[in-house]
Amino acid sequence: MTAERLRFDVVVVGAGNAALCAALAAREAGAAVLVLEKAPEHLRGGNTYFTGGGYRFPYRGIDDIRALIPDLTDEEVRGIDVGSYPQAQFYDDLMRVTEGLADQEMTQTLVSQAFPTVLWMKDRGLRWVLLYGRQAYRVGGVLTFWGGLIAEGIGGGAGISDRLFELAVGAGCSVWYDAKATRLHTHRTGRVTGLTVRLPDGDRDVEAAAVVLAAGGFEANPEWRTRYLGRDWELARVRGTRYNTGDGIRMALEAGAQPFGHWSGCHAVQWDIASPPFGDRKIGDLFQKHSYPLGLMVNIHGERFVDEGADFRNYTYAKYGRDVLAQPQRIAFQLFDAKVMHALRDEYRITAITKATSDSIAGLADGLGIDRDGLVRTIREYNAAVQPGEYNPAILDGKRTAGITPPKSNWALPLDTPPYAGFAVTCGITFTFGGLRVDPHTAQVLDTEDRPLPGLFAAGELVGGLFYHNYPGGSGLMAGAVYGKLAGEHAARAALSRIAPL
Repeated sequence: MTAERLRFDVVVVGAGNAALCAALAAREAGAAVLVLEKAPEHLRGGNTYFTGGGYRFPYRGIDDIRALIPDLTDEEVRGIDVGSYPQAQFYDDLMRVTEGLADQEMTQTLVSQAFPTVLWMKDRGLRWVLLYGRQAYRVGGVLTFWGGLIAEGIGGGAGISDRLFELAVGAGCSVWYDAKATRLHTHRTGRVTGLTVRLPDGDRDVEAAAVVLAAGGFEANPEWRTRYLGRDWELARVRGTRYNTGDGIRMALEAGAQPFGHWSGCHAVQWDIASPPFGDRKIGDLFQKHSYPLGLMVNIHGERFVDEGADFRNYTYAKYGRDVLAQPQRIAFQLFDAKVMHALRDEYRITAITKATSDSIAGLADGLGIDRDGLVRTIREYNAAVQPGEYNPAILDGKRTAGITPPKSNWALPLDTPPYAGFAVTCGITFTFGGLRVDPHTAQVLDTEDRPLPGLFAAGELVGGLFYHNYPGGSGLMAGAVYGKLAGEHAARAALSRIAPL
């Protein structure tokens, strides 16, 4: 790292998807840009590195998809059904899963700018591929995509992270590693004029005409998790980076920024019980277990506690981790039989997995440490409650149970065909929902009186207001890219329009 230059037009705090989109957009607008990565270089990339890499965006049909993925062949197109995902449906999905609490203007910006933003990323060198293995089932010989999430960056989270770094550096952005931003500098007028950066050889003050905060939420800070999310959240596993400890949020609040969003809410998933305290860069997102709609979930007493078929996985997975955390010993078990094993996602086939198999339900209970009598009783009652109907995992098929609580509202098949398999999971927290309030059109940070803080912008997981209680899969990366691009553009505009320094 060379740190001799201590004045930049735009400084971006963070180095994930949102931060690097901000850096690219600011550099494209002509700004001299510095990116601060708190982690060492070999651990760079924030939470982006640990994601599956899916971006949710509206599209009208196969022509839009081919505009994003131009190397799709005619033969491939004949074998798939991508359907369509209108802007109105994206908006309705986000409002539905957040119980109508998502900020309407922010949501409109996300929905309207999502597809143009992925095309912008493609035009700058990010390549895309269809999510064949995770978001499509074969129906009538055709791979049918479902749930509004259809594409990922090539290489998943790691591929996206590495490519965005290549693009940012290639565009002329400077990157400092082991560089922790600790304090914003402000003029007496309230304008942000720079920040203090802690480097391995000591603190340095960096001047900036504008600062973009994109350093993630506070999910890796156990004290903040317990303070804001509640009891036992300090015991959750962290899916991603250990460096997202709320630094950007803290600095902004100290400078007068407005806290906003669902501070007691977070994105939390079912995560293998044997996973480490923080993300493993070799395993990535494969500790997650997301095929639960095809089976059943029980706790150590053998009792079901959620409706596994309430909706597509994309609209339930980010909240079911919280339900697992509330179970005895913070553990749950996903159970499947031979009828559906072929349809499980790839993460169920890795070696780093906590799994048991058996030809009997009682044997499966013993292998997993579940109460035997409780599990046998639950499966018997569930199987008796399954109603007739046509099973189709690519739609909300309405094949349900009757007379049991909780119900299974879709995809209810009897669990009756050995061999049986079970997977042990706990709660893995991905990111927190509370953060800063920004202008929904410029990503400029607002103060507690809803006035813009001059020179300060924000994007990514430290922005509040979009997600409450739940989250549509793929909308986090998409929101990071949309608001990162907006933040970078407007930060550069603000920086370059200043006539003279304060």
